[in-house]
Amino acid sequence: MSRLNFTAVTQFTFESFSSFEWHHRLILFVVFLVLYLLTLASNAIILTVIRLNRQLHTPMYFFLGMLSISETCYTMAIIPQMLSSLLRPQQAISIPGCATQLFFYLTFGVNNCFLLTAMGYDRYVAICNPLRYSLIMGKKACLQLASGSWIIGLSTAIIQVSSVFTLPFCDASVISHFFCDVRPLMKLACADTTSKEFITLLISLCVLVLPMILIFISYVLIVTTILRMASAEGWKKAFATCASHLTVVIVHYGCTSFIYLKPKSQNSLQDRLISVTYTVIIPLLNPVVYSLRNKEVKDGLLRVLGRKPLS
Repeated sequence: MSRLNFTAVTQFTFESFSSFEWHHRLILFVVFLVLYLLTLASNAIILTVIRLNRQLHTPMYFFLGMLSISETCYTMAIIPQMLSSLLRPQQAISIPGCATQLFFYLTFGVNNCFLLTAMGYDRYVAICNPLRYSLIMGKKACLQLASGSWIIGLSTAIIQVSSVFTLPFCDASVISHFFCDVRPLMKLACADTTSKEFITLLISLCVLVLPMILIFISYVLIVTTILRMASAEGWKKAFATCASHLTVVIVHYGCTSFIYLKPKSQNSLQDRLISVTYTVIIPLLNPVVYSLRNKEVKDGLLRVLGRKPLS
């Protein structure tokens, strides 16, 4: 493949929602904009509540704060571009811009996966080893788990972006998606992508299946411990502690696994609809679930608003 062919495509165009009528795109724009603003606001509220309430300065809320920051950055990498595409169909993006978007999308997306895993481990220690919780989940351990999540996210993004953008893009330049994602980009390459697809599958297994297995093991041990508890009150408290995290994990891994672990799909519209779920809906779902189902967060919010005295 000549160098000239490799540089023939200098920008990509998002197909995104260009097949929709203008009034449909306008409705979607308003809906997604509202959801995006709610996501930013709810994550900001959670961070503020955690920051201003010393009662929430615990490992669980440290990881929740890290997840809120990561989810905010994750949505900022995708949603503004999507909103712009809704108003301006067939919007173009340069190859460096596309690579940058993919880099940040993967960094924060993978980081979210491993932060959820760290939160699962935190719940395991809290329920299965309550007497040693403070010793095991000290400040150093929390920082190491959070740093490890960020490092894995950055490393994964570097490997995947390098893999995709060493492919030659010759003639096709229309991405059948609303942001730069791995599989839609590979479809545009004018070279054999078998080895690149294997790398993508391997990375997907590492960042999706491995965390799911670790979380599953954590919850098997948690349920085993809960069933040994004598009091119904102990059961209720333990399940309440895990319910929010488990809800987010099921939805998050369910959607992302469907996209990245299934065989090649010809139904790009279906893929885009599922992608909307994990790029727009889930980032809002996380703070909402943790806020509505968590009494400590709700009490902390009331204290911040001055409607509940400090204990």
